[in-house]
Amino acid sequence: MTSTDPPTTPADPTPPGGEVRDVVPLAQAVRAWFVISLQTFGGPAGQIAVMQHHLVDERRWIGQQRFLHALNYCMLLPGPEAQQLAIYVGWLLNGLRGGLIAGTLFVLPGVVALLALSAVYVGFGDTTVVTALFAGLAPAVVAIVAQAVWRVGSRALTNRVLVGFAVAAFLALAVFGVPFPIVVAAAGVAGWALHRRRPALVTAGGGQGGAKDGPQPLIADDALHHDRPSARRGLTILAVGLVAWFTPVAVVAALTGAGSLYTQQGLFFSGTAVVTFGGAYAVLAFVAQRAVEHYGWLSAGDMVRGLALAETTPGPLIMVVQFVAFLGAYHHPGPLGPWTAGVVASLLTTWVTFVPCFLFILLGAPYVERLRGNHALSAALTGITAAVVGVIADLGLYFAVHTLFTGVREVTAGPLHLLVPALATIRPVPVVIAVVAAVLIFRRTWPVLRVLGISAALGLIAGLAHLPGV
Repeated sequence: MTSTDPPTTPADPTPPGGEVRDVVPLAQAVRAWFVISLQTFGGPAGQIAVMQHHLVDERRWIGQQRFLHALNYCMLLPGPEAQQLAIYVGWLLNGLRGGLIAGTLFVLPGVVALLALSAVYVGFGDTTVVTALFAGLAPAVVAIVAQAVWRVGSRALTNRVLVGFAVAAFLALAVFGVPFPIVVAAAGVAGWALHRRRPALVTAGGGQGGAKDGPQPLIADDALHHDRPSARRGLTILAVGLVAWFTPVAVVAALTGAGSLYTQQGLFFSGTAVVTFGGAYAVLAFVAQRAVEHYGWLSAGDMVRGLALAETTPGPLIMVVQFVAFLGAYHHPGPLGPWTAGVVASLLTTWVTFVPCFLFILLGAPYVERLRGNHALSAALTGITAAVVGVIADLGLYFAVHTLFTGVREVTAGPLHLLVPALATIRPVPVVIAVVAAVLIFRRTWPVLRVLGISAALGLIAGLAHLPGV
C-alpha cells in the first residue's frame, strides 16, 4: 500500500446522527496496519520510525505535529509506547474499532513468532546445535543492553542532577536490593519535588522539534476522530477495560486455584504492566529477579536467551514475558499437560500485559492536551526516565554476571544485597562473543538483528568445535 490510495476525508468524523465515520476506509487501514506489524523490529525507535514512514511520509494520513503530539502522550504512560502510539493513531483514523485493530495487529505477529520459538526452545533446547546457537545469542544480549543504557542515557541525562538520579537508582537496585517499583516511585516524587525548587533541572525537552516539518497530511487535524471527555464515557471505558483485563485471571483462579502458577502469573504480569515506565529494559530486571529467584519459573540463563529470542521477533520487547510464562508453566504444569500449560500461560500473560495499553489510550486520549500542559507531571516523568538509565544498567549487570561466569553467589550483609561472580569461573567464549557484539554495535553501528546473527554463528562454530565454556 502506498499514498496512491488516497483516503476519503469527511468534513466531520462524528456527524449529527452520532455514528462515527471513518476518516480512512477501514479496509485500507487494516492493510496498512498489517504491513506495519510485519516490520516492527528494532525496538521502539525502529517501530516508531516504521509508523512515521507509512502513516506520515507515505500515506500522509496524519501530520507530523499530530503524530508527535500522540507520541508525547504515549511516552507518559507505562507500557510499550510504540504499541500505544499505534492504538492512538488507529483511534484517530477509525475510532474505537480502529484503535483495537491497530493495537492488536501491532503485536500479533510477535506473539505468534515468540510462541513458536518458545516451543522450539523447550523441545529442542538440549540439542548440540540449538545449545550452541543460544550460547552465541546470550553474550550479544549483554552488548545490546549496554547500547540501551547509552541511548537512553544520552537522551535523558542532560545535567548532573539527572545523572545522580541514574546512579542512585543503579545503587539502590544493584547494591541494596531495593524493589523496582519503589525506585520508580521515589524517582517520580524526587522529580516532582525538585521541580518545585529548581524547575530548570527537570524540565524535559519539548519533544516538538521539527513538529511542523514533513509532508502536508491529506487529512486535516480537525477531521480526525475525537470524543468529548465526560465522566460517563470515562467510567464506561474503565469498567469495560477492567473487566476485560481481569476476567481471564478470575477464570484461571476459579479453575486452578488462587495459589496456582497461572493465577500468580496473571497477577504478577498485570502488576508489571502498570510500572513499565521507560521501556521494557527498565522492568526486565525486576521481572528477571522475581521470575528466577522468587518464583523459580526459569533460570537466569533461560531469561537471557528469552530476551535474545524477543530481540529477533517483531513487536514490543516486553513480549519476552510471554517466553517467561511459557517456560514457567511448561516446567510446573499442575493439572495440565506441559505443552497445554505453556500455551495457556503464554496467552494469559500476553493478554494481561497488552490489554492495559488499550485501556490507558482509550481512557486518556480525550484529556491528552491537559496532560501535556502539566509541567509537574512532566517533571516527575523526567525523574523516572533518568532513573530508568540506572535500572537498565542493573539489568545489564545481572545478565553479564550470569552469562560471562559459571559461578555467581549472592552476598547479603545488613542493607547490602550483591551478586558477586567467581572470577575463576569466567567463560572465555561468551566473553569474546560479547566483545565482538559490542564492537559491531558501538563502532560499526550494525543493526541488532545482524549482530544477533553473527553472534549465533560464532556460538554455533564454538559449539561444534567443542570449545570450553560454550
